Amino acid sequence: MLRSSPLEAAHVAAGATFTDFGGHRMPVRYSSDLAEHHAVRQAAGVFDLSHMAEIGVQGPDAVPYLDAALAGSFGTMPVGRAKYSLLLTPDGGILDDLVVYRTGDDVFLIVANAGNRDVAVQAMRERAVGHDVSVTDDSDRTALVAIQGPAAAGTLDALVVADRLQPETPPLDELRYYRVLHALFDGSEVLIARTGYTGEDGFELYSDTDTAPVLWDALLDAGAERGVVPAGLAARDTLRLEAGMPLYGHELDTSVRPAQAGLGRVVATSGSFVGDAGVQPGPDARVLVGITMAGRRAARAGYAVLRDGVVVGTVTSGALSPTLGHPVAMAFVDPDCADGGTGPPHRRPRYRHPRNRHRSPPSTVALREADPHDRPDRTAVHQGPRVDPRRGRRRHRRHHRPRGRTAR
Repeated sequence: MLRSSPLEAAHVAAGATFTDFGGHRMPVRYSSDLAEHHAVRQAAGVFDLSHMAEIGVQGPDAVPYLDAALAGSFGTMPVGRAKYSLLLTPDGGILDDLVVYRTGDDVFLIVANAGNRDVAVQAMRERAVGHDVSVTDDSDRTALVAIQGPAAAGTLDALVVADRLQPETPPLDELRYYRVLHALFDGSEVLIARTGYTGEDGFELYSDTDTAPVLWDALLDAGAERGVVPAGLAARDTLRLEAGMPLYGHELDTSVRPAQAGLGRVVATSGSFVGDAGVQPGPDARVLVGITMAGRRAARAGYAVLRDGVVVGTVTSGALSPTLGHPVAMAFVDPDCADGGTGPPHRRPRYRHPRNRHRSPPSTVALREADPHDRPDRTAVHQGPRVDPRRGRRRHRRHHRPRGRTAR
């Protein structure tokens, strides 16, 4: 049975179309994928992410426990910071990718993917044996609402000016990327993080399930004149793909080692942790790269990547980029094909928010083309009829964006 979001009534009232997303009934769109995608890039979108798993870690041994349980190092992580990390299998594969927030000296919040909730909670509890620490699954009593886009900060500022949102130190306008602070919203505690999964500036707000519907409405009301709209998980998928962000079940799984996916930088270089012995991939292991294509037809997960007619890789995610106007994809390719074999593999974003454009330009695989006809079964994907909420009639769609085994 699918779990429901605490915001489901608001989604129904807004005319959302729902889908099974990581074992939850979640809104996939409200108007159109394209309109919601552009709204996030140009103004802001409000997302319901209450399907995500929240795991609380607290106790005197919290830091050494996390150092041993995860692939990162947490001893020098200050209170009020967030950190991207990995939960590995004993042989070094990726069991899940996580965001870890330090909200107190010995208090951490770990956010895992929805479809990996049970696996992640079980692994974290098993690894707590011998440590003076408590591990709790807080998912059912926690809601997560995100606002992403250029108008996100102004929308939250409007709630501060209206005295509905009262952040603790530092002030909201001083909250930097991958930082977190406590706040009160209409008298209820919320946690505000400057994190996201769209390539845009934005915030993720954690609250109890009773507060979430009021917070959702407040964000949309405060942002209405700024062009802020509710956005579904379909738009979130194309947004993260444009930004080159991996999705578990597509780019990440237990067969992938961190360095293959460009995540070697998040792995601790000292100390002992679960999976450390097998964390390095073999010399012939495929690496994750970005691909751009001419034309309008996008490669999809499972398509072959060819060079000179020879299969050198497999597409993991692909779509027609609404922002760039051409297809983009990510794929695992043979290491000698990454960057033409002239340097280390890169998986850089193809889209960059203006605040990031001082950095090095994005890199993609040169002269790489995904063959849309070289599917394992060589047949078109047929989704069947569905209702178009804009026209109220049934239509067919032969090609669709594949949904992963688990969803962020």
